[in-house]
Amino acid sequence: MTDVQLKQEEIVRLAERSGSIDKPCACATRTIPGWESVPITFPEELLDCLGRVSPPSEELTVKEYHPRGTNYWSSDAPIALNYFPANHSEIWQCRVCARCFLRYTEFGGYYVDKRIRSLRPEMLTLAELSE
Repeated sequence: MTDVQLKQEEIVRLAERSGSIDKPCACATRTIPGWESVPITFPEELLDCLGRVSPPSEELTVKEYHPRGTNYWSSDAPIALNYFPANHSEIWQCRVCARCFLRYTEFGGYYVDKRIRSLRPEMLTLAELSE
């Protein structure tokens, strides 16, 4: 994990820039609109970590944000930076084409699973945490 925390404004800019990239690249041979396990064929070696979404010292919620009835696995689920799993993520960027991805590691009872999702500007929300 990196020590760099990205500001929300930086993440929005990265998402907008990433969303406008249309050139072919090995990182874009398949779309990753929603959270999924990192595909074995995904070229992780092309990615550089830019920073964390949330500071590590804060007590991060595991509450999810689904105002339109989506769920964790939905490709149209919002990327809510203040909610799980985005708030546990890092932003990674392809050094070839500059596309960005959210990544985090899911630690289950008996497994560790690296997860990834494209940083899509149309899915990004800065919704504040609610009780």
